[in-house]
Amino acid sequence: MTTPTSDIDEASPRIAGKTELVEYLEGGNKPKTDWRIGTEHEKFGFLWDGLRPLPYQGKASVLTMLEGLRDRFGWAPIMEGGHLIGLKKGGASVSLEPGGQFELSGAPLESIHQTCTEVGQHLSEVRELAEPLGIGFLGLGASPIWSLAETPVMPKGRYKIMTAYMDKVGRLGRQMMFRTCTVQANLDYASEPDMVQKLRVSLALQPLGTALFANSPFIDGRANGFLSYRSQIWTDTDPDRSGMLPFAFQQGFGFEQYVDYALDVPMYFVRRGGQYLDASGLSFRDFMDGKLPILPGERPAMDDFVDHLSTIFPEVRLKRFLEMRGSDAGPWDRLCAFSAFWTGILYSQSSLDAAWDLVKHWTAPEREVMRQGVRTLGLRTPIPGGRPMQDLAKEVLAISRAGLRDRAFLSAAGDDESGFLSGLDEIATSGLTPAERLLQRYYGPWKKDLTKVFAEEAY
Repeated sequence: MTTPTSDIDEASPRIAGKTELVEYLEGGNKPKTDWRIGTEHEKFGFLWDGLRPLPYQGKASVLTMLEGLRDRFGWAPIMEGGHLIGLKKGGASVSLEPGGQFELSGAPLESIHQTCTEVGQHLSEVRELAEPLGIGFLGLGASPIWSLAETPVMPKGRYKIMTAYMDKVGRLGRQMMFRTCTVQANLDYASEPDMVQKLRVSLALQPLGTALFANSPFIDGRANGFLSYRSQIWTDTDPDRSGMLPFAFQQGFGFEQYVDYALDVPMYFVRRGGQYLDASGLSFRDFMDGKLPILPGERPAMDDFVDHLSTIFPEVRLKRFLEMRGSDAGPWDRLCAFSAFWTGILYSQSSLDAAWDLVKHWTAPEREVMRQGVRTLGLRTPIPGGRPMQDLAKEVLAISRAGLRDRAFLSAAGDDESGFLSGLDEIATSGLTPAERLLQRYYGPWKKDLTKVFAEEAY
């Protein structure tokens, strides 16, 4: 989740009306030459001694990792309430999720070659610091062995508010906050029509993204009955701010309609004076009218709206770019493959049109059935028309590959970006998700011993 680096004070300009919010999103329009790729991934820190979760403080801790990145590798600190809670450098940032999940939010980069190098450099820095301290990091979609009670809590004001609110709106919200990790790709749009087409295509294909990257079959020390338990968690977290956005497929959808949706999503907090004020369940529309009970007579600044957008969690999120949000975290090569997959689809008009032709006749109920099905069925999930999602995976990967070749971004060795899809090709050909391969080892050579997942899957 985005970590703010500036405060909102009395001098901050106030929003006069909804038009400014629409114009804010329109401000994300960029010519194709300026389109960039941002890759975000989260990972679980743990202590090799006892395989315990990494605490915030101590000799081997989240804090020592942040301090090490700051002192040895030149990252600038982000502070909150006297606590070091994040870092920034060159357009990238390192932030903390509620349970200490360590997140890299990558800089906006031109190519998958660059973003994969960035991810590799980050993981190299993390390993250099972690190994002498007996720390490891694991890329799974859900924490495999630690209970919620064992999971540490990070010293960030927004998380205290969110934690208290979660039990009011769903059964699994705290599980989402403290026990899941994801990978995301942030991609640009040229105009409102371009945004609409990209949002619709990416929403429709999120279940496929969930299946290809499904990587969370364990929880509480055992198999949990799901291939993507992280996806299951999101179906019972907070229906007001998550899901497949069926209204985005209605005629006339655009920036204004997304603003209307965002205004009706209940708030979490407001930042004032370096503090997070509890606004959970309150209305941003009331805030726009100066009627927010906790700040009577005060209207929001644009940063308030930006904060609010960051607390909305649909499968694809619109900011001044589009965030792909439907997939589990995984190993280094799949982090690269994730951004390559979506870049190939969305950044070539011929590939985007081909993908739209595949999904444009699907109904909202059909899209939701796929979203529900992939949690347990993976690539066996039926798609509209009755074929298995494995067939769709092969078709969409071919579309993505064509898009990456069309982009013609070459490495120093002269390779285009399509090579990053090779691991996904193997998944699609076999029909076995990463989670199913983990389960084969769990029931086979691991003999249900989940300590093996750390030994074999740690970065």
